[in-house]
Amino acid sequence: MGEESSKWFKIAIEASRRYGGKIMVLPKVPVRSLQDFSIWYTPGVAAVSKEINANVDKSFEYTWRWNAIAVLTDGSRVLGLGNVGPEAAMPVMEGKSLLFKYLGGVDAVPLPIRAKTQEDIINIAKAIEPAFGGINLEDIESPKCFYVLDKLREELKIAVWHDDQQGTAGAILAGLINAFKIVGKKLEDSTIALIGAGASNIAAARILIKYGVKPGNIILVDSKGILHPEREDMDKLMLTNPWKYELAIKTNAERRRGGGIKEALVGVDAVVAASVQGPGVIKKEWVRAMNKDPIVFALANPIPEIWPWEAKEAGAKVVATGRSDFPNQVNNSLVFPGGVFRGGALDARVKTITDDMVIAAAQEIANFVGDKLSEDKILPTMEEWDFYPRVAAAVAVKAAEQGVARRSLTWKDEYNMAKEIIANARLMIETLYGKGLIKDLLSDLA
Repeated sequence: MGEESSKWFKIAIEASRRYGGKIMVLPKVPVRSLQDFSIWYTPGVAAVSKEINANVDKSFEYTWRWNAIAVLTDGSRVLGLGNVGPEAAMPVMEGKSLLFKYLGGVDAVPLPIRAKTQEDIINIAKAIEPAFGGINLEDIESPKCFYVLDKLREELKIAVWHDDQQGTAGAILAGLINAFKIVGKKLEDSTIALIGAGASNIAAARILIKYGVKPGNIILVDSKGILHPEREDMDKLMLTNPWKYELAIKTNAERRRGGGIKEALVGVDAVVAASVQGPGVIKKEWVRAMNKDPIVFALANPIPEIWPWEAKEAGAKVVATGRSDFPNQVNNSLVFPGGVFRGGALDARVKTITDDMVIAAAQEIANFVGDKLSEDKILPTMEEWDFYPRVAAAVAVKAAEQGVARRSLTWKDEYNMAKEIIANARLMIETLYGKGLIKDLLSDLA
């Protein structure tokens, strides 16, 4: 594994040097001569500005805003690297922008910012709102990310989304829906241990409760042990992390105390770990102490909390990780580019993204697996791209039902629109650049 990682590191550095980044701006209108600028710029553009001045929502019709988002970060929690700052965050934000284009046909602008406080992030997001149809918050440390998301969802009139919260939570829910079908249990009545209480699992707990899982059936574990109302740091949590505090009050009806992962896993139906890299964070004997046919999601990257084969040896019926080289990858990219952002944020031109829209996306992702459902196939892969327009359609319909869409679309209309936009984006990239880049680089580096 070390040699494999080293190979991809070398290729990534060489490719970045050759291309000078991953994205660029291309015109989408014809320019046959300088006379065309009389339409695209002055004097013709003045008429467009006047129309928008009279009705700002027309900016979604007349400008790129209908399909443009900002990928906004302060670089405080980038992948597994931690607080590397905005400049070092740029390659990651470029990569996320490329995913948006290839998987969702979305024009995404990487925007790492130098922001010292959460209020700085909020003020910058508010300042750039007129330029975009949505904002994807990315790689912002916890608990700052919770406050920023909640505040911006309240104050902005465009879609605001935090990938590490809602995106990962949506993918987790989709995976659990199908995993519980495999084991023949009802998700809403099951017990679930969430290992790690950062952005992903805090959001996952909220989405699971919204979906119908009983709060008391959820057990959260952070670095200090099991969360419960009588834990000695509750007063401090109430001030510093009210989101975790609220879950400590609502969850763990049994009032399990102390201990940690070992104690949390006893007799539960599923574990979702989004904590620190393994292996050995979750031990085989702890999986054996779970209920019959346990479900194990070990999502730390690149090394999961327990190796999939170890979890299987311990009796796990369904195992998922965050990696593409193992079965059942739980990846937030299943949710956001071609689904939530394509359908809800941009095509329906929503004013906010609700938890119900995330749940609608998760249900559609789970449904797409259909007859292929098995222990090793609980989720589609990103190569099965036809599920993206289906998710987009489900999200757009839910947005209209909830009254948060500026534009009401039927399932069929959004499906056809999203499919065309995504297909065109993929075709454009493949036509312009071909499919041989990685092979060429591998040959060069051999």
